[in-house]
Amino acid sequence: MKTLGVLGGMGPAATVAFLARVQALTPAQGDADHIRVVMDLNPQVPDRNTRPGDAEAELGRMAERLKAAGAQVLAMPCNTAHAQKPGIVAAGLPFIDMIAATVAEAKGYDARSIGILATPGGEALYVAALTAAGVKPVVLQGEDRAAFMACVYGVKRGDVGVENRAAMARLAEALNVAGADAVIAGCTEVPLLLDPADVSVPLVDSAEVLAKACVRACID
Repeated sequence: MKTLGVLGGMGPAATVAFLARVQALTPAQGDADHIRVVMDLNPQVPDRNTRPGDAEAELGRMAERLKAAGAQVLAMPCNTAHAQKPGIVAAGLPFIDMIAATVAEAKGYDARSIGILATPGGEALYVAALTAAGVKPVVLQGEDRAAFMACVYGVKRGDVGVENRAAMARLAEALNVAGADAVIAGCTEVPLLLDPADVSVPLVDSAEVLAKACVRACID
């Protein structure tokens, strides 16, 4: 069994939820059957949209610290920060690409058009990956883009209440109305507000996809 290193804190609630998914998805009969995890939950990573260079440098340092702590495989439950992947892989450990894994899972639904719920940075990564995979990306338009970010920052403030959940469900439905045959929850705050039952098309949860990939990578 390999030791998993997690670059976390972007944001903290999403990272904790991701770790719970890894635990729940691990086939275990007792403590010793679970995956050893070393984690750097670092909410002080510079903003990935406005300070990408500083963010990449800090993520690279985090990867090195995790390696020194015994990590053999790296994962990061933050879609947006995958733009800084080069700084992470420079540590020389296998890195599970959340974007690639999520697109591969989404393609399994045979959807011709897939909606994206993500920050501007994460959205750009998914648009590129889906287009390369021959799938049409569908993105939020107009005021819905700002409304999405308001939902995300609400989660970061601890707001997972009824109104914020309803707002995220409306945005998912807007993508469906715009032609999406499935929707990617491409920001790890999204599943803290949105359940599959809230969406009238398949919901591909990037955090769940990454958690499953981590279990596969760490259990021989």
